[in-house]
Amino acid sequence: MALGEMDGAASEPEEGGSQEPGVISARNILESFTESQEVGGLIGNLKGVFGDLVTREMTVEKFIGIMDKYQEQPHLLDCHLEWMMNSLLAIVRDNGSPPPLVHLAFKFLYIITKVRGYKRFLPLFPHEVGDLQPVLDMLVDQNPKDSETWETRYMLLLWLSMICLIPFDLARFDGNIISEEGHARMPTMDRILKIAKCYLVVSDKARDAAAVLVSKFIVRPDVRQKRMPDFLDWTLSMLSKSSFQTMEGTVVMNGMLQALAQLFKHGKREDCLPYAATVLECLDNCKLSESNQMVLRKLGMKLVQRLGLTFVKPKVAKWRYQRGCRSLAANLQAQSSVVQNQMITVAANEADEEEEYDIPGEIENVVEQLLVGLKDKDTIVRWSAAKGIGRITGRLPKELADDVIGSLLDCFSFQETDNAWHGGCLALAELGRRGLLLPSRISDVVPVILKALTYDEKRGACSVGSNVRDAACYVCWAFARAYDPAELIPFISQISSALVIAAVFDRDVNCRRAASAAFQENVGRQGTFPHGIDILTAADYFAVGNRVNCYLTISVYIAGFPEYTQPMIDHLVNMKINHWDSVIRELSTKALHNLTQRAPEYMANVVLPRLLPLSVGTDLHTRHGAILACAEITHALCKLAEENNRSITYYFNEKSLEGLKQIHQELCSRQLYRGLGGELMRPAVCTLIEKLSLSKMPFRGDPIIGGWQWLINDSLRSLPLVSSTARQHIKESAVSALAALCSEYYINENGEADPALQDELVTQYVSELQNTEEMIRCGFSRALGALPRFLLKGRLQQVLEGLKKVTLISPADVSFAEARRDALIAIAKVCQTIGVNGEGTQEEYVCKDNVTHIYATLLSGMTDYTTDSRGDVGGWVREAAMMSLMEVTLLLVQNEAELINANICKQIMCWLAQQSAEKIDKFRAHAGSVFLTLLHFDHPPVPHIPHREELERIFPRSEKETLNWNAASEAFPRITQLLGLPTYQYYVLLGLSVSVGGLTETTLRHSAQSLFDYMKKIQNDSSAMESFCETLLKVFEDNLRNDRVSVPLLTMLDQMLANGCFDIFTMQENQPFAVKLFTLCKEEIKRSKDIRKLRSSIGVFCGLIQFQGDMREKVLFQLFLLLCHPFPVIRKTTASQVYEMLITYSDVVDPAIMDEVMTILSDTNWEAELPVVREKRNCLCDLMKVPKPQLVSKSSA
Repeated sequence: MALGEMDGAASEPEEGGSQEPGVISARNILESFTESQEVGGLIGNLKGVFGDLVTREMTVEKFIGIMDKYQEQPHLLDCHLEWMMNSLLAIVRDNGSPPPLVHLAFKFLYIITKVRGYKRFLPLFPHEVGDLQPVLDMLVDQNPKDSETWETRYMLLLWLSMICLIPFDLARFDGNIISEEGHARMPTMDRILKIAKCYLVVSDKARDAAAVLVSKFIVRPDVRQKRMPDFLDWTLSMLSKSSFQTMEGTVVMNGMLQALAQLFKHGKREDCLPYAATVLECLDNCKLSESNQMVLRKLGMKLVQRLGLTFVKPKVAKWRYQRGCRSLAANLQAQSSVVQNQMITVAANEADEEEEYDIPGEIENVVEQLLVGLKDKDTIVRWSAAKGIGRITGRLPKELADDVIGSLLDCFSFQETDNAWHGGCLALAELGRRGLLLPSRISDVVPVILKALTYDEKRGACSVGSNVRDAACYVCWAFARAYDPAELIPFISQISSALVIAAVFDRDVNCRRAASAAFQENVGRQGTFPHGIDILTAADYFAVGNRVNCYLTISVYIAGFPEYTQPMIDHLVNMKINHWDSVIRELSTKALHNLTQRAPEYMANVVLPRLLPLSVGTDLHTRHGAILACAEITHALCKLAEENNRSITYYFNEKSLEGLKQIHQELCSRQLYRGLGGELMRPAVCTLIEKLSLSKMPFRGDPIIGGWQWLINDSLRSLPLVSSTARQHIKESAVSALAALCSEYYINENGEADPALQDELVTQYVSELQNTEEMIRCGFSRALGALPRFLLKGRLQQVLEGLKKVTLISPADVSFAEARRDALIAIAKVCQTIGVNGEGTQEEYVCKDNVTHIYATLLSGMTDYTTDSRGDVGGWVREAAMMSLMEVTLLLVQNEAELINANICKQIMCWLAQQSAEKIDKFRAHAGSVFLTLLHFDHPPVPHIPHREELERIFPRSEKETLNWNAASEAFPRITQLLGLPTYQYYVLLGLSVSVGGLTETTLRHSAQSLFDYMKKIQNDSSAMESFCETLLKVFEDNLRNDRVSVPLLTMLDQMLANGCFDIFTMQENQPFAVKLFTLCKEEIKRSKDIRKLRSSIGVFCGLIQFQGDMREKVLFQLFLLLCHPFPVIRKTTASQVYEMLITYSDVVDPAIMDEVMTILSDTNWEAELPVVREKRNCLCDLMKVPKPQLVSKSSA
């Protein structure tokens, strides 16, 4: 089908996973060769650029870029090929052109042939008599082993293959064959043949051109008589001598097979027939089918079919099927009458017309080899074999052709591999396309194609068969074009249903698109598919690109047409709910839910009774799919009954209800919840519990409720035992099931819970929160969060206290970040469920007595920076805390805003601002999003937000959706503006310290630049500078020895000092900021063994040398201490940084001693032994009049 602009549907991401590969297919539709002038310029400039390597490469790259655009529409170049070729050959023919320029011209010619194909190019080559000698001479001058100039040799051979068609005897070109020296000169015929033979055994592209040359040259009448037998002897002897086990042998065999295949293609039948049997025998002896070289097997297949075509006369079979009118317009106009009237029959007198002639025995061998080729492991070999079968069958008598079709249908047994099915489909399509599959055979072929459309075979962890299904779609496409509508009428319903099912329910996007294209072809050509145009509009090429859209939306629309409803449902039940891919099983069950409205009786009376035995069957995948399908169909039927004011059990009989109850008991008694299978069964049955509860099934008081409750509890307790991949899914399924089960079966007529049951359930769940297994804490935290209000009522304090304990970090559970995350999520959920009442009691509502405690717990999550082998796991907790804070705050704002006091609001906004300035993109984006949500919330606005007006100016409402917090380049310029707001300054600076001193290059660059821009802005505002410096020192002081902040903070200070952020203070003697900063730095690195921290501190000390007063001596003393640090790397770094510092701040040292100091710093090996280094250091102290550091003995230390 025509591909236009992309539809929106194609680019939607899939639910539950990323978009399938290959779904988006953007395509440039070009109208003409618009760059012709530019190309003309490039070709014209070749003489100027060939000498310079860089310009030459740039010109070639530019030309390749232009040409590659036309790979898909090469015909646009056709009217420009001649002038391009003439311009380039003019360079080649110019005797003054140096060899590099000639090679460059041929390279350009090759690039054009690569795009357009050599066959279209060949006739354009000049082929006059005068060209023969120069081209031959040029070829003789070439070095076949030069890997840089293969394009030249390739193009020259193609050119020669065109010239050798001149209609003159080549002997005329030889003149006097005795040269002046008296030696016999080689005849032109032999020269050409020698060149061809030479290039047939090379390993580059020239080999292909040599094969073309042979096919054109050997078939000349004069060459054929004198040289053809010898040439064939040579090729066959080369073939028989070579082995495909070696690389050299492979190269030679490739050349020989190409030459023979081309020769038998272009030569006349009567010329080639005498040699065909010998060639076939030699080919059989080569045993190419045993080779692992795909190209050799393909060429062998090509040659076999050419030999087969040589054995049989080139005549069109009289018996073949003639479709007659193939006009699409005529089909569409005459859709109604076409079926009744246009019954075209095969000629009745075909038997008389069939010319009797003997079919050589070799044909059987050829056809057998082609049939074996259909089962080859490589697609290109199978495709070549399929084309061969199509070509040869077209020349056989009717009976033999029917035998071939019979043998072909043997490919479609389930003993055969997917390769045989694929090859068989390709061959069937080829036969149908050529009219060689008579209508009498359609009844045998259609069932095979229907099986191929759903062919899917499990192999290990994946499956094979997508290529078979794709090829089956091609067969349907070919049949649409091949047959008259009347011939296909008996099979229309089967084919149309199968194609719709493939277009909507196939797992692979390419198969869905192929089926959609085949369906479209049938609608247009046959005109008999029911509701064809309507379906096509809904399931076109782009719409079927999104799998979720196909299963859940398009399928419902198509199932609205009664002809397709039942086949679609049956296909899902028979083929998809037991699929090897769990994603497909789950999608299929959701599709069945949506399709239930189209055939409720069929679902209730036929499908459900079929599924119930499968849901307790032996096959794991079938059991999983069947349980989910029972759940979805039951829920859909109950919703339908409710909408139509019927009783819930309207569609169910006693047997079905009993069957649904039995599923859990049966699985439990057979211990199917254990082991790996249990990882699928537990979430499936939890989904069943959820759907049956939502369906309000009449099971109140039934023992099964206790069984279901046991399964939910047991699944939550078993979380540590299941694999990490299944854990999340089991937890979510169990929690959803619990919420639905409690809401339906644990509430009495008064809307209350049974006190004993409530006490047991809540107490049990709260006690599990202190379990030593992290996953059990996670599960029961989320379970408490899912409980309905009537179970929480009166127990709120107990639940919140239990969840609060989970959020606390203790030495035993420091790495339980996931439990803390789930507890914080659960707290927000509990608050939303229980509701707000300021004057209510603590046991029943979020009220003024407990709101402070709730906020304190949530805010404590914002400070979780736990790290372990998985990285910053505290980030999960912070993310959950931010989300929960937002949910609770918005809940209070919408109900009783006065419960939010100014202090809490300030804390929330400040913590969010800090997180918005931190280094991990994902968490920064989350914090930024929450920050803007609270700032811009309007129903009603969140009270007490500090500096609301300034914030709304920095973050306008219009940019709430467009601001990309993930991009450091967008986030940091905004967030650094908050440094000017006193309330936020400390927190934003704390966040920025981690980003500016971080390791990620983009984050570091943009955050540092934004900070420096802010500092530049306040340079002349002394109060703003003092306030900033005070805050900076407070951040340092509060995080002393907290390596998460202090190490990047030192790096940030180093950058700020180097960038002159504190220049206004450097002139003041003993500036308090510098003194305090120096003291803090000294304290930070005391007894530290952290290399990164020590290195950063060296930079800070060197930066502090700018400040006047006693500071300098203290700084130099500290640096000289580091010059004798126990770690050699620190000594070396200190020396190089002090050297740079003295160059930068030249006033630090007296010019008289400057050279000596610099020499000591640069010439000393600071990684040498400590006594040697100490001596040099002391020398520096004397020179610069700095007290020498004294060695402290360990006893006195």
